[in-house]
Amino acid sequence: MLRGAALRVTRPRVAVLSAVHAHPHADTDSIIGVVRGELPTVSHQAVYDSLRVLTAAGLVRRIQPPGSVARYESRVGDNHHHVVCRSCGAIADVDCAVGEAPCLTASDDRGFSIDEAEVIYWGLCPGCSTAQSS
Repeated sequence: MLRGAALRVTRPRVAVLSAVHAHPHADTDSIIGVVRGELPTVSHQAVYDSLRVLTAAGLVRRIQPPGSVARYESRVGDNHHHVVCRSCGAIADVDCAVGEAPCLTASDDRGFSIDEAEVIYWGLCPGCSTAQSS
């Protein structure tokens, strides 16, 4: 994947890319923890730099729901959305709506050439919903 994106293959980049694939929607601190399990001496900066490069190359996607730290995922190349738990912060993927979806078409594009819409659904995950009702 790295070579296909014309990136130099380094141990930190491989470890970061593997961590993002294994832990969708992980935050930077979680990714650092996973990478350090494989490369104990890797620096925070090396992980941050790898995430920046991988994001710029389109190999990972950075998301940041309001009120949350940045998260990273390996699902790229489609216009999917996310559902976020208001209680525990869990995040899950939601495929893009098909058919008539009024919120995905801007009522006034203000001259922009729009190529993507981002939707975040908010609610309670099954675990928090069950805990709250009992």
